Amino acid sequence: MRIGLQIRKTKDKIMAGFIGFFTSSIGRKVVMATTGLFLISFLIVHCAVNALIFFNDGGKTFNIGAHFMGTNPVIRTIEIVLIIGFLVHIIQGLMIWRQNRKARPINYAVRKASQNSTWYSRSMALLGTLLLLFLIIHTSNFWIPNRINQFIYGEELPLYEMMLEKFRNPLQVFLYLFGCFLMFWHLLHGFKSAFQSLGMNHSKYNSAIIFSGAAFSYIVPFVMAMMPVAIYCGWIGE
Repeated sequence: MRIGLQIRKTKDKIMAGFIGFFTSSIGRKVVMATTGLFLISFLIVHCAVNALIFFNDGGKTFNIGAHFMGTNPVIRTIEIVLIIGFLVHIIQGLMIWRQNRKARPINYAVRKASQNSTWYSRSMALLGTLLLLFLIIHTSNFWIPNRINQFIYGEELPLYEMMLEKFRNPLQVFLYLFGCFLMFWHLLHGFKSAFQSLGMNHSKYNSAIIFSGAAFSYIVPFVMAMMPVAIYCGWIGE
């Protein structure tokens, strides 16, 4: 009886410590960093598949990649994890921002902010919110209708043709360019910060992390931005 009670108390202590860590400032930053790096890995795959349109073969290569991403059971399962990762990343980001606002006097922030950090690191909440709105628009244009059509009719939508139609609209092109700009600034700060939050901050590899983060922040948004530009300019077509 006593042994069972001790085991229960031990479990409660472990659970309380677990919850306490992930609700603490450090724990939230660790979760933010982990989910951020996971989303970065998704961006690599997403960018690579979308870049298949640059084969300019009428969408044949792109459709093969899109079909694989849309029908592979492993990818479909990862999509669920990805959605959860997005939600956790957003919630933790807002909580960290709120904590920082409470902990930092307003006058001090106004006087010292520009000396202690870059403007985009101080604007992560705003940039993240705008980026979220862009992602909602992006998924409502392609991913959500395609998944709904698959669920109801068991068929995929012609995504390549949908891209050609969307990106012949200058407003859509401008919107996507703005979204890629937001992604660039968000990644430029977030990539390095993720490694710092996980304790991977050492003079031996800091320069490699900074270089890799900067390269990733430039290359991925640039490739994503070139898709609507290339379609709108007629460099890619049917």
